[in-house]
Amino acid sequence: MLRRLHSLPGLVAALLLVVLATSGAVLSLNPALERAVATVPARGEVNVAELAASVVQQYPGAEQIERLPSGAVLVYFSVDGNPGADLVDPLTGTALSAWEPSAYFTWMKDLHRAFLLDDVGRAAAGIGAVLMTLMCVSGAFLLASRAGGWRKLLAPIRGSGSQRLHTELARAAVLGLLISALSGAWMSAVRFEWVTEAEELEAEFPAEVAGTAPAPVGSLQALQGVDLRDLHQLILPFPDDPQDVYSLRTHQGSGYVDQATGQWLAYADYGAPAQWQTFIMELHTGEAYWWLGLILGVAALTVPVLAVTGVIIWWQRRRSMPRLVGNTPAPTADTLLLVGSETNTTWGFAKILHDGLTEEGCRVHVAPLNQWTGRYPKAQRLLILTATYGDGDAPASAAQFLHKFGSTQQPGSQPKPAALPWAVLGFGDRQFDHFCAYADQVAGALQARGWPQLMATDYVDRQSGQTFERWAAALGAAISVPLNLHYTPLRPATRTLMLIDREDFGAEVNAPTSILRFRSGTPHRSLPSFVAGDLVGIFPPAGVADSAVAIDSTHSGTSHVPRFYSLASASRDGVLEICVRRQEHGVCSRFLCDLKIGETADGFIQKNPRFQPARGKSPVILIGAGTGIGPLVGFIRSNRTHRPMHLYWGGRLAESDFLYKDTLHACLADHRLARLNVAFSRGPKPAYVQDSLRVDSAQLRELIAHDAQILVCGGRRMATDVATVMDALLAPMNLSVAALKQAGRYLEDTY
Repeated sequence: MLRRLHSLPGLVAALLLVVLATSGAVLSLNPALERAVATVPARGEVNVAELAASVVQQYPGAEQIERLPSGAVLVYFSVDGNPGADLVDPLTGTALSAWEPSAYFTWMKDLHRAFLLDDVGRAAAGIGAVLMTLMCVSGAFLLASRAGGWRKLLAPIRGSGSQRLHTELARAAVLGLLISALSGAWMSAVRFEWVTEAEELEAEFPAEVAGTAPAPVGSLQALQGVDLRDLHQLILPFPDDPQDVYSLRTHQGSGYVDQATGQWLAYADYGAPAQWQTFIMELHTGEAYWWLGLILGVAALTVPVLAVTGVIIWWQRRRSMPRLVGNTPAPTADTLLLVGSETNTTWGFAKILHDGLTEEGCRVHVAPLNQWTGRYPKAQRLLILTATYGDGDAPASAAQFLHKFGSTQQPGSQPKPAALPWAVLGFGDRQFDHFCAYADQVAGALQARGWPQLMATDYVDRQSGQTFERWAAALGAAISVPLNLHYTPLRPATRTLMLIDREDFGAEVNAPTSILRFRSGTPHRSLPSFVAGDLVGIFPPAGVADSAVAIDSTHSGTSHVPRFYSLASASRDGVLEICVRRQEHGVCSRFLCDLKIGETADGFIQKNPRFQPARGKSPVILIGAGTGIGPLVGFIRSNRTHRPMHLYWGGRLAESDFLYKDTLHACLADHRLARLNVAFSRGPKPAYVQDSLRVDSAQLRELIAHDAQILVCGGRRMATDVATVMDALLAPMNLSVAALKQAGRYLEDTY
């Protein structure tokens, strides 16, 4: 709901908000430009009497003196009946330049305030300000939710591409945008009398004045008591009229001064409400705070980028989500189906289950696990389908579920949800040590609360359609609803990739490994967009025998499941590069390693934002073994800012499988790589990558003390051994791998 509240106004009013923000950013320059040419004395240096005396001396025909919010002083005068206006030096009263309103900024102000359409445009601008306010507030809550709480709002942001750019810019600009939006909405509300305007209290014009010869303006006591910085406007008496008076307006109030005695004849304070209203206007325009205006202007410049990236994110999310026809609203649903997915593949299973239950008369509400609220008054059962990410972590759409579920169970939470009968189905790959660990965490949380279990927690290995269908049948029996489901995996749109280069290693140590480089295999079509660390999913040709199916018939349809490989290049490099080790029973690895130059494979890009170096200049420690070096080399190649990157990598034998040897030494030479430490398990001095970490423990602790981020890529066993060594290394610093993971400073990509 919160995401819809945030995205819907942005999609509907994107162009409107871009015009408002861009024109506002341009207008923010005006006060700064005025300030740049203005002389601004310090408080106490010049009073209004002194200013008026110097101005009258230079301009005998002076009629009015005005101090602009930027600090510039303006004199209106008349010479031989011809009016004029000059910017003057407040210390001497001498002219700095002639002044007239800028036609460009006047036009831009009309565009910003009313879209050049008078009251209709002003109403549209006001609506735009309200929508921007709504988006800022909802966006702030989404940022906090993504970060894991308000206290972690400033923590490093993971991810890449449009999602990361959108989040980083939003976090940096949200306060400035909220100030501009709130103040703009208030001004529109005042304009259209939706709120009562605070009227400035005005002094009454004096009935009597001294009427004697005027004293020199520099000697008038009332004007001497007003500092130049408080001046707004001084209207001088009409020449040769002893009954006329000085009309003075300051930031605090207004009144009249006798030109003969120099005393106040009348004065009225504007009042706190009026002063507050003026402050809001000056805050929005930046006229009195030129530096703040520039800050708000820079914040406004993010809006066009936020609009574009927001639309891209919405479209990507919409395209990747299955279309659920007849998704029942949560308040009226009898079946709650929550989904946890990192790559959206689990949603395909959820759609089949939703459709099957709906056909049997159930009212099913499907939503991500993150959208748990605890408020489901008609719900009779809770079904959870969730994948696991990495080392037993929650997938992207489920990262907040356990926290939200726990908070709704606390005493005092209102209303506390009723215990629902539940069933959990986990999705994963048994080659990982922590197979479906997050599904077990979810089941454990439900069990700990004493909620009744419909059926034992079950697991789907490598998207097995047979396993899912068997579980669905058992679920149907448990809830007395016949479910005879058939799952056919949806094949994502693929690109044809043509092999253009390969390097082969490892034959001498019985670990054949290849670095493969591809280009688009379709004429006049470029590679898709990707960065190092993203994944490419490869489908082996239909004719390739799937030995895994022959070994384990429960993996029905596994030949249709893509195999994922980390990318060692970015699309701007012009090639798609992966590092593949041939596995004895690996269908896809054998296919890829047997490819010849000019042959093709079908693949698609899957973003992997959770495994990317954080932005900034802090050190990066890269740890890997075997083909895990692929994305790490990609990060090093992209290190054009020469931030300190330290690589620890392990292979088998230096003479046979030192992957990327020449590339790494070239990166050392041009300082994209600060340090290279390799270990080989065979040869004269056998060692593993974790041994290198132990030897360099002091240096690693120093890097970590300087906010270093650690990225580990390779086999699961290697990653476990590395984590053990790192825990021992971190203990003297009162840190741990778990603590660094929590802070986003220890990332793993394992297989």
